[in-house]
Amino acid sequence: MRVATWNVNSLPVRLPQVLDWIDRKSPDILCLQETKVPDSRFPAEPFRERGYDLLFRGQPTYNGVAILSRRPLSDPLRDFPGEPDPECRLLAATAGPLRLFNLYVPNGQDLDTPKYRYKLAWLDRLAALLDDERRRHPFLVLTGDFNIVPEDRDAYDPVALRGQIFLSPPEREALARIMNLGFRDAFRALHPDPGHFSWWDYRQGMFRRNMGLRIDLILMASSLEPALTSAEIDREVRKNERPSDHAPVFVDFDDSHLG
Repeated sequence: MRVATWNVNSLPVRLPQVLDWIDRKSPDILCLQETKVPDSRFPAEPFRERGYDLLFRGQPTYNGVAILSRRPLSDPLRDFPGEPDPECRLLAATAGPLRLFNLYVPNGQDLDTPKYRYKLAWLDRLAALLDDERRRHPFLVLTGDFNIVPEDRDAYDPVALRGQIFLSPPEREALARIMNLGFRDAFRALHPDPGHFSWWDYRQGMFRRNMGLRIDLILMASSLEPALTSAEIDREVRKNERPSDHAPVFVDFDDSHLG
């Protein structure tokens, strides 16, 4: 089973690239972030023609998340329980043996802004929700744009960037609390070396110089580690004309280990 995540930075703009990538890589599950399209205008038909069940939650101009699955999606969750989030950043559903969370974690903007405090509060809400979900779902997978650099090896210059947004101690501690609920970073389980990134700024030739950050993650419940067979970041897509600033990340699980 192939599970992929991709911040497409506007699905209306990137739709041909997404469809081409699906046709070439054939993910069983694809989680999209920053779709930037309201539900009434979501381009569902091309995905349904390719055999995908869909769950999406969007708004114009900003945010937006979607789950595409070749297996039927059930038990959907479109927001935090209780007080809703006005920004479309979270979806969850069950697909076969997997319970999936698709996340577009707030950017945070800068450390002394209300957006940064919103980010930390959002991560606290997520941790509380996942603490409940993990008790009911042994094969829990978190995908998405986390807007956090997990470790120094995930940044092109961790010394220069230390303490800045994405690398601040409170953000990393919030991610560590989630990881400590029983998750493993699927990419890092197979690729321990530095220099692997999933996001590169459009400016100053950052992609050409490989000056990036690894902020797009697939976190798997520890129970899934025996099923993990591969993990990749598809840098080639970042070479497209008018690309997203993020590259797709995908992992493969051996179905025979999933029950």
